[in-house]
Amino acid sequence: MPQQTSSSSRTVRLALLIALPALALTTACGAATPPDDGIASVGSPPGSGEAKDGSAASPSGQAPGKSAFYDAQMTYVKCMRKNVDKDFPDPKLSGYLDWTKIDELQRKPGNEAIAKGGNNGVCTQHMLDAAKLEPRRDTQREYESMLAHAKCMRAHGVSKFTNPQLQDGNVVPGGDPNPAAPEIGRDSPTYKQARQACNDKLLDGLDGMQ
Repeated sequence: MPQQTSSSSRTVRLALLIALPALALTTACGAATPPDDGIASVGSPPGSGEAKDGSAASPSGQAPGKSAFYDAQMTYVKCMRKNVDKDFPDPKLSGYLDWTKIDELQRKPGNEAIAKGGNNGVCTQHMLDAAKLEPRRDTQREYESMLAHAKCMRAHGVSKFTNPQLQDGNVVPGGDPNPAAPEIGRDSPTYKQARQACNDKLLDGLDGMQ
C-alpha cells in the first residue's frame, strides 16, 4: 500500500498563515539544504492505483472524499466571503483552493485578515474541517512534482529555491531556505515570472505549498 502524505502537511500554506499546530513544519520547510537533483523514493509498490491528480484512487477510479472535500472548502470560502472579502474565489473543481487568485486578492488593502483565516481566525475551524476530508495522495508522486517545480524555479533565476525532502514518509516542501528571514523576494519580477513558468509542474493542490 503506498505511503500517503498527511492532511496537515498538505495544507501547510494555510496552516502556516494562521499559525495552526502544523506551524512546526515551517522550520522543516526552511531547512537550508543544498539543491539536489536526485529523486528520492518512498518505495511505493508498482501498480498502485491513483487518480489523475496523484491522489489515491478508489476501485471505481474516483479519488475518495473529493465531493465532500469540495463542499467543506466551499463552507470555508463562504465564511471568508462573509467576513473578509466578497470576492474570495471558489475552490477548484478538485476541491483545492485557488492560490493564484487568493494571493492576488490578499494584496488588496484591507485584506490582511485573509492570512489569518478571517478576523480573529473566525473561519479557521472551517479550514480544519476541510483538511480532514482532503483526498490522500501518493507521496512519491507528490515529492516528484515538488522536486520538478523546485528545479524549474532555479532554472528560471530563483537560485536559492530549495528542494523538497522526504521525512518519515511525508513530503516537506522546498522553497525559501530561511522562511523566518526570507531570502527569496516573492514580489520580485524574477520570482513572479518563475512562478508563472513553473506552476504547471505542481500537481493540483500543491500550488500553495512551496
